[in-house]
Amino acid sequence: MTLQWTAVAFFLYVEIAFNIILCVPFISPLRWRLIFSWRIWKWLSPYWNKCSFTIIMVLVVLFLDAAREVHKYSSPEPMQEVNSNLFDHLHMRLFRAQRNIYITGFSLFQWLIMWRIISMLNKVAFALENNSGLQSQMENAAKAAEQHQEENRRLKQTLEDEEKVISEEKLQLKIEVQNLSIQLKNAKIAVRKSHAEVEAMNTQAKGLAEEYERLLSEHHQLQNLQRAADKKIQ
Repeated sequence: MTLQWTAVAFFLYVEIAFNIILCVPFISPLRWRLIFSWRIWKWLSPYWNKCSFTIIMVLVVLFLDAAREVHKYSSPEPMQEVNSNLFDHLHMRLFRAQRNIYITGFSLFQWLIMWRIISMLNKVAFALENNSGLQSQMENAAKAAEQHQEENRRLKQTLEDEEKVISEEKLQLKIEVQNLSIQLKNAKIAVRKSHAEVEAMNTQAKGLAEEYERLLSEHHQLQNLQRAADKKIQ
């Protein structure tokens, strides 16, 4: 195997190993995203893009060259023109060309798989970050809703307590009003009784005054009679 095909085979093995590492389940996409966000990758990104494009072009050229070699040594014309001593050598060259086309083809395929896995890991990590952000927002919203529910419960309890106090005050006021109405009725009755007593006393006083005037008039009459009798005796 020549140096270029040895390098392509080594590159294929590195791609397979790197893809296996990317598919390891215990390394989370968030950690891969953290690794991919290192400053060194940002610094290497302009050169890496050019290098990746060059690698792809080299692999494509080698793949086409290997395909040409396979087509060249698999056609029947060379087999008819060569001697029997060179038949094994042509088959060996055909085997090497097929091996080279497999190596370059799988290298291109692994390169595409690697880029696809990296992009999928970034998307999954981004989705997980958004999910964690949404989950934290939902937890904050749930906590805020619980706080609002607790405040509503406290306000409801406060309103119920105030309603109880107001109802108790209304009941006390109602009882006081009833007591005051009873006292007012009793006062009215007492006033009526006092008015009746005053009228009775007035009536009695008038009767006594009339009796006093009658007795006084009788007394004057008796005095006049006594004076008249005394005059007659003299």
